[in-house]
Amino acid sequence: MSEVDCCIAGGGPAGMMLGLLLARQGVEVLVLEKHGDFLRDFRGDTVHPSTLRLLDELGLAEEFLGLPHQKVTKLGVTTDDGTYVLADFGRLPGKFPFLAFVPQWDLLDFLADRARRYPNFQLRMNAEAVGLLREDGQVTGVRYRTPVDGEREVRAQLTVAADGRDSALRVDAGLRLRKFGAPMDVLWFRLSQPPAGSGPSFGGAGRITRGRMLVRLDRGDYWQCAYLVPKGGYAALTTAGFEAFRADLARLLPEGTTLEALRSWDDVRVLSVRVDRLTRWHRPGLLLIGDAAHAMSPIGGVGINLAVQDAAAAARLLAGPLRNGVVPPRRLARVRWRRLLPTVVTQLLQRQIQTRVLSRILAGDRPVGTPRVVRLLHRHPILQGLPARAIGIGVLPEHASPAPSAGVQARP
Repeated sequence: MSEVDCCIAGGGPAGMMLGLLLARQGVEVLVLEKHGDFLRDFRGDTVHPSTLRLLDELGLAEEFLGLPHQKVTKLGVTTDDGTYVLADFGRLPGKFPFLAFVPQWDLLDFLADRARRYPNFQLRMNAEAVGLLREDGQVTGVRYRTPVDGEREVRAQLTVAADGRDSALRVDAGLRLRKFGAPMDVLWFRLSQPPAGSGPSFGGAGRITRGRMLVRLDRGDYWQCAYLVPKGGYAALTTAGFEAFRADLARLLPEGTTLEALRSWDDVRVLSVRVDRLTRWHRPGLLLIGDAAHAMSPIGGVGINLAVQDAAAAARLLAGPLRNGVVPPRRLARVRWRRLLPTVVTQLLQRQIQTRVLSRILAGDRPVGTPRVVRLLHRHPILQGLPARAIGIGVLPEHASPAPSAGVQARP
C-alpha cells in the first residue's frame, strides 16, 4: 500500500490539470488512469480561451500552441435559407480570441509530460479505480485494479474522483445525481474535407434541415462530424441500413465531400447525451469534479473547459490545506459553491437550446425555418461576441495560483 497527499482517479482533462496544478504547489499527487494510453476517439477536442489563458498563467500556452492545431474564430450554421455566423471569437478581449481544435490525446499527453517534471507527481496507467477506502466515516484512499498486479490500494489525505460521467467512485460514495435528460444522442465520425472553397470559411459549421442536424468541426485534414438523432434513434438508423444513412448524409454535406472514410457502422461512435449534476460534490476525504460531478451536453463543446476550471478552483482552494495535512469538509464544500453557478448557468442554457431548438428540429413534423435569434446575430455582428464569450470564457473563469516561493521546482 502506498500513501500520498492526494490521489486523483481519472486521467482526463480535470484529473490531469488538477494533478499538474497541485504538484506545482508542492503537493504529493498520484493520478490513476484506467487505460494504457490516451489514444482514444475523444469527442471533445475543443480548447477554449479560458483554458488557454490558464495555460498561459502557467507559462505553458506558447508550448501548447506549438502542437498541431486549428484556430477557429467563427462558428456558424447553414439552414435551408442560407449560411449564418453565430459566434465571433475575434471579438473577445485578451491574447486568445479563438478556439483551438487539438486532439484530446495531445492535450492529455502535454499535461502529463509537464506534470512529470515535478518529482512529487506520479501517473499510473492501466490503473482503474474500483472503490473507496474508508475509516471511521472518512474516505482514506482508493482501491484500484491493474492487469498485472490485480487489486491494490493507495491511501491519501484527499481522494478526487475525476473518473467521468460513469464514475465508479461516485456510485461507491452514494451521492445523489439530479438528472435533467436530453432529447438527442450524437453519432460521431470522420469525413475527408472537401476541396477549398466548399462550404463556409469558418472551422465550426452546422447544417440544419427538417428532422436532421449535422455539425462539422475542422481538424485540419478531415472533418470531425456530429450527427444528431432523437434520443434512442440510433436503432432506427441501423434498421434502415447503412447505405440509407450515407445517402442522408450526402444531402447535408457541401458539394465535393466524399464518404469514403465512412464504410460501416464500425466507423460511427454513439454518444448518449446526458445532462446531470450532483446535489453534493464531496464526502469527508472525497471530492468529485468534472463529468463525475456534472455531465454536460455537447452543445458548445464546453465540457472539457468546465472540467479544467473545476480543477483550477480545486487546486487553489485545497493546495494549502493539503500541504498542512488537514482538509476539512467545509473546504471541500467551497469547491462546489465556487463552481456551482457556472455549472447551473451553462446547463440551463444547454437545456433551453435542447428544448426550444434541437427537439423541434429533430421532431421533423414541420419545416424548419431559420430561428429568429440566428437571424438577429447574423444581422448585427457586434452581438456575435455574446455567444463567443458564453462559449469561450463562460461564467467565473478561474486563474492559476502563483507557485509558492518554497514550492517544488519543475525539471526542465
